[in-house]
Parts: sequence; C-alpha cells; structure tokens
Amino acid sequence: MSKNIAVLGSQWGDEGKGKIVDLLSEKVAAVVRFQGGHNAGHTLVVNGEVTKLHLIPSSILRKEGLCLIGNGVVVSAAALITEMNELITRGIPVRERLKISNACVLILPYHAALDKYREIAKGKQAIGTTGRGIGPAYEDKIARRAIRTCDLLSEERLTLKLKEVLTYYNFLFEKFYQAEPLSFDTILAETLEHAKILRDLITDIPAILYELKQKHQSILFEGAQGTLLDVDHGTYPFVTSSNTTAGGIATGSGFGPRYLDYILGITKAYTTRVGGGPFPTELNDRTGEYLSQKGCEVGTTTGRKRRCGWFDAVLVKRAVELNSLSGLCITKLDVLDGLETLKICSAYHFHNQLITIPPCNAEDLALCQPVYEELPGWKTSTFGLKHYKQLPENAKKYLARLSQLVGAPIAIISTGPDREETIILNNPFD
Repeated sequence: MSKNIAVLGSQWGDEGKGKIVDLLSEKVAAVVRFQGGHNAGHTLVVNGEVTKLHLIPSSILRKEGLCLIGNGVVVSAAALITEMNELITRGIPVRERLKISNACVLILPYHAALDKYREIAKGKQAIGTTGRGIGPAYEDKIARRAIRTCDLLSEERLTLKLKEVLTYYNFLFEKFYQAEPLSFDTILAETLEHAKILRDLITDIPAILYELKQKHQSILFEGAQGTLLDVDHGTYPFVTSSNTTAGGIATGSGFGPRYLDYILGITKAYTTRVGGGPFPTELNDRTGEYLSQKGCEVGTTTGRKRRCGWFDAVLVKRAVELNSLSGLCITKLDVLDGLETLKICSAYHFHNQLITIPPCNAEDLALCQPVYEELPGWKTSTFGLKHYKQLPENAKKYLARLSQLVGAPIAIISTGPDREETIILNNPFD
C-alpha cells in the first residue's frame, strides 16, 4: 500500500533528518524538499562514506526515485550546480532524477550581500544567519519582486527583471550601507550560464506529485531546519525565513494537505542550537562540552559549533502539537552513553509561575528557568545497536519518559550515523 509521509525536525534543526530520509526512501517514488535553501545541511553516512547535501533531497544516494525541489525552496543556482557536480563526479545520475519547480525563487548575489551587511550592522544583536541570502530572497518573494526559476527560461524576461531589482538593491547598498554597487553585467552573465545548465530540470512539480498520487505511489517530504526555527511558530526573530512545520508542505510543494498519511518528527536525544536566540536548557559546563565533543556538534553547512543542552520536553511537546506528529525518531541516543545522570526539562519557572507552554516572545523564553526531572544513565554502549531488546534498561526508561512527556510514540531510534545503525519499532510506510 502506498503512503505519503513527511520527515520534519522537532527542535532547532540538526536533528539527523538526512539519515532518516535516506533510510526511509528505499521504496518511494519521489522525495521532495519544500522549504529552505542551501542553509540546510544534511549529512548521510552509507557504508562508512560521508555525503553532505544542502539542496538536493537526501534520497539521491538511492538507485531509484525522483528528487524534487518544490516551489517553497529558495534556490542558489551556483550552489545547486556545485552540489550536482560533486555527486556526478562520484557516478551518481543526478540529472536523470532531479527536478526543480518552475516557481522557486532564485537566490542571487545581492541577497547574500544584503545578508552580510545586515549582520555586520546588528553587531552583538545579530540573528546568526548563515549569510547565504536566504532571508532576503524570501523577502523578495513576499514583496513580489523575486526572480524565479521560470524566468531562467526567457533571456529577455530575465534581463528586464534583473535590471529593475538590481537598481533597487544597489541604491540600498550605496545610500544606506555605504557599500559598493554590484555589477549588472556580471550577475546577468553568471545567471545566463546557470540557466543553460538547469533549464532542462525546471518543471511543474505539483503536476508530478498529483500524477504519482493517482498512480498510488509513495512520496516522502523532507523538511529542512526544525520546528523551533519556523518563521511563525519558532523563537522569533531568531528563526529561519520559511515555514519549517508540516503546514509548509502543502504551500511549498503544491501537494494537498489531506494527502499526507504520516508525519515523523526527528528528535535528538538531547538539545542543540546554532546561532543566537534563547535556549532554556543550554549547558555551559563540562556536560555541555561532553555532549558537544561526543556528538560531533558542528554545523554541516556553517561549520559553527552547536550549543548543547538537556532534552527540552516543553518545546518538543509544542512541536508535536504544531505538526500533528504521528511518531518520533530519536537520534544520537549513543551520545548519552556513560553519563551518570540524565535530565529532562518538563516545565519552566517563569515570573514565579510553573508553565508547560513556551511563551511566544524570545525575550520571555530567555527568562524561563528549566524544571528538571532526573533519571539514571547507563554505562553500556548503545552505539550501532539494531534491536530494541539490546538497549540498556535505563535507556529504555529514558526513552519511555520522553515519549510520555511530549505525547507522541517513538517509531525509530538512531544509534549511529550509518544507515544501518537504526532500531525500527514502527516503519511509517508499513
């Protein structure tokens, strides 16, 4: 029986979505990216070989199935072509399987420039963006001045639109940021070269998805970043510029919301965050450093060190509710091996009150003090285990308590980075 499932992050991103998408995509007809851009970083390990992806769906290492980039994704043509070429040199047939929506907004050099100038101007108040122009590209989309992938199919239309938009940006750069203007001729020439490479891949993604559904073939939707970075529901303004939650699937791909059968929330066994913003359970001590070192907590895209802390059940429960999660996949359980005591945040102290719903404002969340439950750790290794019965009893109790606090069953447990290092309790496609 065919099923359409979504794989989403339930925290601040970096939960391990790429591995799980790769794991579950063996029998799907298509994997779809529906938001974000090349600020996302998904690391896959197959038979010990590491692959890092940013735009191309994580199923590209499989032998079959379409890899689709939906209209909700903002696309840097230069970054996409670089990623394609890296895979092609390894003998992976990218062009035969990759399709790009004709409605994707293009990220152009002026977007990255604006991102950089803004972060410099903010100083210590900087949001901590990846500096890749993601936010400014989404701004152009909302302002209805964006250049889209369909514009690559007409040199005349592309030239007219680029001239108009770049005039606006160069005025901003010169008058407000006292920066040098960008060259129209250079950007146009580069974009036309990108168009030659990508034009055959640009198509109508909603039509493909509808046809697959009519043929009763399974589709998997791959989220980027995490729920707590959603522009509407995350820790605003320390968020990304797109909707990372399940609601973004329909608008970002053109696939009707009633067609989804299962939504899997990828959830790290502790909590990490990259960049600025509130983090109630952050650990600035030896335990935090232990998690960082053992978990290899460095951003796939940025190379920045991730902040680490205890599991925050308040925030993950919110993610369960926002996404109507069917089940959880707990990743990096093995990182907790060897700790004497584990802590789970089950509530916050906020203005002399005990609360279990996170406040809307980032400023208020930063004032929240975690209320912890303590559970005993385990000494034996869980790394690479493939069967639930092999887990230490205290690990089972820890997982059971997480599930109870957040209100969602655990379907999958990841015990290592490789595709095979996984315990599957309930396959979403079964």
